[in-house]
Amino acid sequence: MGASYHQFCPVAKAMELLDERWTLLVVRELVSGSERFNELRRGLPRMSPTLLSRRLHQLVRAGVVERRVEGGDVRYVPTAAGRELRPVLEALGAWGVRWIGELGDADLDPKLLLWDMHRHVDHDAVPPGRTVVRFRFRDVPTTQRDWWMVIAAGEADVCDIDPGHDVAVTVTADLGALVQVWLGDLEWAAALRGGAVEVAGPEALRRAAPGWFTLSPFAAVPRP
Repeated sequence: MGASYHQFCPVAKAMELLDERWTLLVVRELVSGSERFNELRRGLPRMSPTLLSRRLHQLVRAGVVERRVEGGDVRYVPTAAGRELRPVLEALGAWGVRWIGELGDADLDPKLLLWDMHRHVDHDAVPPGRTVVRFRFRDVPTTQRDWWMVIAAGEADVCDIDPGHDVAVTVTADLGALVQVWLGDLEWAAALRGGAVEVAGPEALRRAAPGWFTLSPFAAVPRP
């Protein structure tokens, strides 16, 4: 728990746990389906492993998360109390869409974008078998420029090293433009037409690729 506000108000008592830096984002990842430490790190790429361990320990101690150990496999699973935070996070995100200003360059992260996108693949729309989508961000440092998403058997994974499989399509984009597409602020068609996003590959796959991904859950939030 963080420092006490010394108020009986339930909001104050809840925030003694939840308003410490990164805590709600850890919960966001947990209720989004990440259970293992490395999965949580991929959704929180700028959080130190030490701090992540500390926050998980605090959430376990508070009864928000259960730590399950099966052999050498350790998973962190939201309890009923943790699952009850999902609508709180959804409301916060919707409020942020409506009332928080535009994103800055420092807010853009290719690793987080693709980790979000990999959880929202429309597997019914993707061709059967293994499909590899290469992403190239032309406006980021070389070390973060190339990524691969491997989609197969109803699952998807993100790689920052070439997995060595044939690539179905290559998506080349300005990072900010693809974030806008993901958040619902820019339509795929407009991004492609304007050149901010390009898709290369066989024509049938090139045309189908945007439909392989659903948008962020916050894309449908009405803007003021």
